[in-house]
Amino acid sequence: MARIFAITNQKGGVGKTTTAVNIAAGLAMLDKRVLLVDLDPQGNATMGSGIDKRNLDKTVYHILLGQASGAEVRVRSARGGYDLFPANRDLAGAEVELVDEPEREYRLRQALEALADEYDYMLIDCPPALNLLTVNALAAAQSVMIPMQCEYYALEGLSDLVNTVKKVKSRLNPGIEISGLLRAMYDPRNTLAQQVSDQLKRHFGAKVYDTLIPRNVRVAEAPSHGLSVMAYDKSSRGAQSYMNLAREIVQREEGTQHGEA
Repeated sequence: MARIFAITNQKGGVGKTTTAVNIAAGLAMLDKRVLLVDLDPQGNATMGSGIDKRNLDKTVYHILLGQASGAEVRVRSARGGYDLFPANRDLAGAEVELVDEPEREYRLRQALEALADEYDYMLIDCPPALNLLTVNALAAAQSVMIPMQCEYYALEGLSDLVNTVKKVKSRLNPGIEISGLLRAMYDPRNTLAQQVSDQLKRHFGAKVYDTLIPRNVRVAEAPSHGLSVMAYDKSSRGAQSYMNLAREIVQREEGTQHGEA
């Protein structure tokens, strides 16, 4: 049964999509069966997976509107080694079209549940907004990963997101938990970044991933080639960091399962 992660932050430019693509590729390299869901109308995770968003017959939009099943929509990222629910600009209209639909918050959950036995991990790349698309992701997920930069305003936005997760937990999805905060685009030479990092660890403790994702030019370049940073330059610091993160996720999940047993 798949473990479902929503990778979300309402603040843009924090490395959310980059993180989603590279975790998917990293988990695939660890021989895990992975489905990446692109839930952002910009379709960046789709393009970053080597799939041309302009030439798609069906996307996650058709899943949400009940016009296609997940099995009909998914495509293979050949270089990434994982499956993908792709997205493009069509998805921008889904929120308006879903307003009067029954169980509109659970459309993605139903699609993922139908395929859950085929994957070890399902990763949802959310749009940078707390909208109905993000609510669909949070209603479907067991775990929330929050990538963030270590800067002052990030802490302010984080409290809003934590409150949103609490509301979803009480009203839509009692099983959801914040699994971890990821310090991305991290520059250890920046004193403020160190201070914010220390604050996060004091406040959230073990929920902060040990792995730090550094600012790295190879990470920034890889999406323009439709590749993960591991496929683009596996020796780069960015690639090594994302592989370490994938290992840390697996260790945490297996530790949790053994603890429950």
